[in-house]
Amino acid sequence: MDETASPAIANADAAVLQRLDNDGVAVLTLNRPRQYNALSASLLYALHGALDAIAADEAVRVVVITGAGPAFCAGHDLKEMKGLPGEREMADLFASCSAMMQKLVALPQPVIAAVNGIATAAGCQLAAQCDLAVAADNARFATSGINLGLFCSTPAVALSRNLSRKRAAEMLFTGEFIDADTALDWGLVNRVCPADRLMETVAALAASLKSKPRDSLALGKALFYRQLEAGIAAAYDDASRTIACNMVAPSALEGVDAFLGKRAPNWKS
Repeated sequence: MDETASPAIANADAAVLQRLDNDGVAVLTLNRPRQYNALSASLLYALHGALDAIAADEAVRVVVITGAGPAFCAGHDLKEMKGLPGEREMADLFASCSAMMQKLVALPQPVIAAVNGIATAAGCQLAAQCDLAVAADNARFATSGINLGLFCSTPAVALSRNLSRKRAAEMLFTGEFIDADTALDWGLVNRVCPADRLMETVAALAASLKSKPRDSLALGKALFYRQLEAGIAAAYDDASRTIACNMVAPSALEGVDAFLGKRAPNWKS
């Protein structure tokens, strides 16, 4: 399929975020390279609009988030934050970012972070909050707010749900960078590849996801996050109901029939 630009995001700052769709994969590119793709209010606004549109777009099977230029995302725009008039406006900005991160979880489509460079503070949070992450071998990660006297409280939510407590605490308390291989070892990313093969590697992962039934992935993703926040008894109860519902759905019936018949499944898109 030829690459086509999506409909324009409905705000004047759409240029800070680019969307390109190609054969069921929507690539969102943070487009503030001179600011290392820092999350300004306008970029957050654009991300909200794009994620809302994608959630309702059944043609999109996988979402990829990456950055323009040498960075993935350097976190919040500190210059912009410094100009905010008071605590209420500051709270509104962080609430907007937190709501955007939760939209990534709520999306029915799996989301892959293609980490092309540094991912710091809320940028590290963004990589951690995506369902999957592929990092270029020159990528680096840090929750470096503590070095400015600002503990990375909101990034801690995503980070502590990806890493062990000790490793999450080390990143949050020291603010030190870890490299891509360490991020892989610690569970922050799924794969590391040469920088010039990043999007190729992401495309291969996206192709694997696209080969699975859309409805089953959406159902499974929702269950995955629900059960993580529940006690074990509630998690098993929810999972039992979910898999029973999944088992009688057309995708699963076709998949089981295909397996028993020793043929490839014929899933409808």
